[in-house]
This record gives sequence, C-alpha cells and structure tokens, in this order.
Amino acid sequence: MADLLALAPHRSTTATLLAGAARERGMDVTVLPRGGPRAAPPPGTRAYYYGGPLFADSALGGLGIALLEPDGSWLDGLPHAFTGRRVGCVPLSEARRAPGPLFVKPPTDKSFPAAVYADGTRLRLPASPLDDPLVQVSEVVTWVREFRLHLLDGEIRTGSQYAVHGRLDVAPLAGHGDEAEVRAFAARLIEGHGDSLPSAVVLDIGLMRGSDAPGEGRWAVVEGNMAWFSNVYAGDPARALDVVLRAAGPRADIGEGDARFRRA
Repeated sequence: MADLLALAPHRSTTATLLAGAARERGMDVTVLPRGGPRAAPPPGTRAYYYGGPLFADSALGGLGIALLEPDGSWLDGLPHAFTGRRVGCVPLSEARRAPGPLFVKPPTDKSFPAAVYADGTRLRLPASPLDDPLVQVSEVVTWVREFRLHLLDGEIRTGSQYAVHGRLDVAPLAGHGDEAEVRAFAARLIEGHGDSLPSAVVLDIGLMRGSDAPGEGRWAVVEGNMAWFSNVYAGDPARALDVVLRAAGPRADIGEGDARFRRA
C-alpha cells in the first residue's frame, strides 16, 4: 500500500522540508491543483495532507483524510496558571464593544491576521460566511521568547524557538538555554490538560511579561495550532512529519480519543 503526502498549491519552506522528509521515508508527494476538482487517490493509496484549512475544506473530499485540530475555545478554557492572562472566545459583535487595548485573533485558523487593536471599534475583519463569527480576545502582553512544540501522544517530537520580543528569530529547542524550562512547563500542561488536545498537535508557549508577570516574567501558553498548517521553523522536519501524518491522515486511522477533534 502506497503512502501519499498531498500538499496545498500554496508552497512554503515548511511544505518543501516536509516533502523532502516524506520522500526520504518512501512516500509519494504531490501538489494538489489550484481550483481543481476534488482529487481521488489511486487505489490502495493512504493519503495525508499539509496545507491551509480553506483549501482543505474545498479540495480534500475525495482523499479520505480526517483533519485534527484543537477546539476553538481551548485556550480560554485553560486555568490562568497556564494562560497568564485573560482570554475569551466571543462573537465579533461583542468584541467590537470591548475597551482596549486588546489582542484579537481567529480561534483556530488564520482567516485574518492576529493584531493589537486600540479598542473593539477598530475591528474591521474580512467578510465571513457567519454573520457574527467567534474571535479570540485577550489582554495585551509582551512575549519575551516564543517556542513551537510538535506534540505526538503528549511527547515533544521536535521544537523550535520562533520569536524574540515579537520578531522572527528561529533556533532549535535542543540545546537552547530555555530548553529545560520549556519542557517542564509543557510537561505540566500535558499532565493536567493533555486530554483537551488532539494526540497530534502543535503547541506554542512563551516567556511572558504582563500585568501578572512583572520582572523576569512567567511561562504561558501562546496558542494551540493545527499540525497540518504549522511552520516547522528550526525543528526537525522528519520528526515534525510524524505529527503531521497523525493530524491529517486516513479517516480510518482516527482513534476514539481523537474523534471529537476532527475538523467538520
């Protein structure tokens, strides 16, 4: 039985790295056509996916792929000990009435850029098929350093620093001066709340300064992400691919614990 990694037509450095890792383990790789009909894999092919959610929703119907993603309200459901800030998932109409400054982002996908707004009246988001879509709103904090972790069954398969003071600055997690603290914080989160995430997921955490974290700051969750639409940065592509294949693979392989995280 052949394994196929299907890529969205929008190419990226991460897609190229994952494609190389897939070929090294004997998988076939294809770029799906832009705007084409829903593709069907050759008989006996097990298909996997890496790419954006909007393209996936329109083009993956014939590939038999199930996509896992964290719940849109996952972050605001965590205790303050892990978020370090006030976070809420609210309708856009409510967010537009909120005083500022406030940080606003999509709950799960990348349908609009995350940004800081002076107040809710400044929110001008792209048209949505929903009249009043949910948006995630949080207080404004400063992230000193941010890290991306590819998790599989609660284990960090690979990781990378990706930003310092909000600017792109990539470095492998392995050997990083913060590695021990990053792993310790992730272990506490997984121990207490691992069942609130898919078995394959990307977790962003960071050293945060804010109203509740003066001085050196505190470790907190930035957000949870879909593994099949996350940049690897300086992580190991082969180990990241392990996570992607679980998060966007054959429907028949979805375990009972992951069924509730399947993208509709």
